[in-house]
Amino acid sequence: MLQRTIGPLVFALAALFASLAQAFDLTEIAPGVFAHQGQTALMSRDNFGDIANLGAIVGETAIAVIDTGGSRAEGEAFVAALQQRSAKPIRYIVNTHVHPDHIFGNIAFRGTGAVFVGHKNLPRALAVRGPHYLASFRETMGALVDEVVLIPPSLTVESETTLDLGGRKIVLKAWRTAHSDADLTVLDLQSGTLFAGDLLFLRHVPIVDGSLLGFLAVVDELRAIPAVRVVPGHGPAVAPWPQALDAQKAYLDHLTRDLRADIAKGATLAESVKTAGRREEPNWLLFEDYHTRNATAGFAELEWEAP
Repeated sequence: MLQRTIGPLVFALAALFASLAQAFDLTEIAPGVFAHQGQTALMSRDNFGDIANLGAIVGETAIAVIDTGGSRAEGEAFVAALQQRSAKPIRYIVNTHVHPDHIFGNIAFRGTGAVFVGHKNLPRALAVRGPHYLASFRETMGALVDEVVLIPPSLTVESETTLDLGGRKIVLKAWRTAHSDADLTVLDLQSGTLFAGDLLFLRHVPIVDGSLLGFLAVVDELRAIPAVRVVPGHGPAVAPWPQALDAQKAYLDHLTRDLRADIAKGATLAESVKTAGRREEPNWLLFEDYHTRNATAGFAELEWEAP
């Protein structure tokens, strides 16, 4: 009976993997710069964790990959799509931060011999959060979690690092705690394309998993980057720069102002999260999935500000 059950299951999974590989789109958004747009959804076994935007930059001698997706299956689809675009070797895998939708696909790239790169805080974040992610996503991702291997970076960025892909340089910048405590951006100097990771959300409501005030400050600092286009962590795969920051800035501003006003008048956490930032709801997808958590984290941070 077990064999009869496993056979159809394996066949069904193989068919799903094949369909994912065929559906995986990799668009050239500038010469030698490619982006994949993830779904605006929660991670699940049905979408293979394909909810984050991913990218690749092709130089004269090598390729840098920016994030690898939410499962091994998605990572393998990414590898296959990239190999159709270029025969050059993949030299670097850049993880923009620790969240599963950006790193669970790393295992698909381990056989390429590429160097894994991340923020200086990423190894610690993986060690602390990784086991929790594997356990918590088992319910929604099922057997796909069994294939995940957490791979820490062997090259870390403390402030800023430039990588050479052969006639093409990319600048990696580590940021203060904002969306997370291990945020990294990638700027392709040749095309003026910025891969912002989850320091930028479009349409998908922003997520504060680090510091609300830090996120606000970083948004303003990001504007100084001399890019012409940006690939956000979520939402449309490419947008003009720096205008793409405006909607996220408005959300974070409204949430911060409302929370501060509630704290000043003595509102409780339970009272504040019901109303703070709610005017922004029509502007964002997945608002109910993340906004209350943002407000809760923001309240806890702001209530310790000096009066």
